[in-house]
Amino acid sequence: MFGGVGFLLHGNMVVGIWKNSLIVRLAPEVAESALKEPNVVPFDITGPPMKGWVMVEPDGIETDEHLADWIRQSEKFVCTLPRKQ
Repeated sequence: MFGGVGFLLHGNMVVGIWKNSLIVRLAPEVAESALKEPNVVPFDITGPPMKGWVMVEPDGIETDEHLADWIRQSEKFVCTLPRKQ
């Protein structure tokens, strides 16, 4: 997915890896807030930034706790989406 590896929950992407960054799917308002954090940039590898998606650069996932927090935030949002077949 996006030329990288993606991890799905009920058919919806939660997180992925693109080059050295973590791609994270979040609720749009959470993603907007996340962009104010260090090491977080818009997910715009294919043109205009995708709403509700951010990329966390390597320094933002230095520890297992940081990585787990991003995954939990994404999982919380993705669990609200309809399941895909």
